[in-house]
Amino acid sequence: MTTKSAGFTLIELLVVVAILGIIAAIGITSYNGYVSSAKKKSAENVMQQISLGQTEYYSDNGMYYLNNSGTSCSPNNTTSGQIETNLLGGADAITPDMGYNLCISNDASNYKVIAVETSGTCEISMTAMGAFSRLNC
Repeated sequence: MTTKSAGFTLIELLVVVAILGIIAAIGITSYNGYVSSAKKKSAENVMQQISLGQTEYYSDNGMYYLNNSGTSCSPNNTTSGQIETNLLGGADAITPDMGYNLCISNDASNYKVIAVETSGTCEISMTAMGAFSRLNC
């Protein structure tokens, strides 16, 4: 004599929950990678906009805009705001959502744009010739 069961066993439910957990873990990891990559690309796009702003600034003033006169700088909210004001026409291009702060330093006779991740260790730099370098990214 056989009895007909209407439902799932505990083992079947546990297997389904485990499979869903594995799929969710893979999805979250992939999503975080996409977000990080998009933030890097956004920072690089803003750096290219800064390069265009530098060309216009040089035409108007006969020199490049620098956050400081040294060969290095420390990107922070202040330097990012100064860049937006002086090179990007006050546009809010360097947003907190981008996850990077920027500054411009002197690189020989040209300039160097530096972007540092606000909550990480990634540092992206771009020379006046448009060459990118990445450190800890």
